[in-house]
Amino acid sequence: MSAVSVSRGPVVDRALDPENLYAAFQPIVELDSRGVVAFEALARWHDAELSPAVAFPAAIEAGRLAELDWACRVAALRGALESGMAQRHTLFVNVEPSSFALSIPAGAIELLDRAASELRVVIELTERSLLRSPAEVLRMAAWARDRGWGIALDDVGVDPDSLTILPFVAPDVIKLDISLVQDQPGRDQGRVMAAVLAHTEVTGATMLAEGIETPGHLEQALALGATLGQGWLFGHPQARPTAEEGHGPLAFTVPPSPVPTPFSLIAQSRRKRIARKRVLLGMSHHLESLGHDDTDLVLLASFQSADRFTPSTRRRYAELARHCALVGALGIGMAPVPARGVRGASLEHDDELVGEWTVVVVGPHYAGALIARDLGDDGPDRDRQFEFVVTHDRALVVAAARSLIDRLLPID
Repeated sequence: MSAVSVSRGPVVDRALDPENLYAAFQPIVELDSRGVVAFEALARWHDAELSPAVAFPAAIEAGRLAELDWACRVAALRGALESGMAQRHTLFVNVEPSSFALSIPAGAIELLDRAASELRVVIELTERSLLRSPAEVLRMAAWARDRGWGIALDDVGVDPDSLTILPFVAPDVIKLDISLVQDQPGRDQGRVMAAVLAHTEVTGATMLAEGIETPGHLEQALALGATLGQGWLFGHPQARPTAEEGHGPLAFTVPPSPVPTPFSLIAQSRRKRIARKRVLLGMSHHLESLGHDDTDLVLLASFQSADRFTPSTRRRYAELARHCALVGALGIGMAPVPARGVRGASLEHDDELVGEWTVVVVGPHYAGALIARDLGDDGPDRDRQFEFVVTHDRALVVAAARSLIDRLLPID
């Protein structure tokens, strides 16, 4: 195809032109065998003045990022299907979670259905999207998994705080950022890798190293524990993926099952006890206090209603938000930002969560929760009785946290 004119039209319109936009495919290899197992689709343009570094900032400024993201996704799927990739290789496609606020373009519905049946797809989420809009990320991940697609977390290592969201997304593939592969390891890198290795040990997720350009980079990637690799040492992006036989599809991990509320997880537990609120307050304050000592924590709490998020609690949570990666508070009438740095979510009166009081703390190396249900007593607030469990079972705590994080609002 001849080059598209660069002299007319706004940048975003040129970037969205389907005659201009296409996908290039960079190989992803198994490091031991060097066999190609997948390709990542990358946005490219025939217009020589356009690149991702130009097009995406322009789309953000114009408020059209979701539109461009869908256009790139369509170009990637169409290019893979036209190349005959089928199930021989896995296709990695970058996704901006905010694009799922936009309805699927009419022309893309049939393409998505075809891709779901003919391609093995992994969608890539960036680290930055996790803390900005965790609920949107989880909904988008569920959308993809309903189609049999996998999830990859991209650029891991850029923002260590986002590692706290790993258990909730449960990615099939963790893509180590180029800085982890090409730079001299330091304390921050050690912190990242400790969290990644702990996660992969528990879940079986695959580790993929990006930016492998030299034998030295390959050596470091292998030392970090990567089994897959991507970079110029193995091949540059190409207009069409190679037709060679793949080395088998990537294995997808079993995604966690969603639960409606934390208490539904322990409703049948024989460990349940009954206590008055004044007794449980000490337990909840202990869990909250952990946020002062560990910056890698996610702390989420449901308060039944906003009036129970008292001024003293507001001050305490604002201080916790200065230290923790993510702090959230939920309840009827809860503001989107109930305290400085705290993510809020207002519950509907008929939400099952309204009858529960939960405090959940999750980090790479710690998990704990107070999960309680109001027994509906009359009388003074501190004398109200709750049926409750305190648990440090990581799988249970993460599942409880997922049911809360699903309700959190994004950062504007």
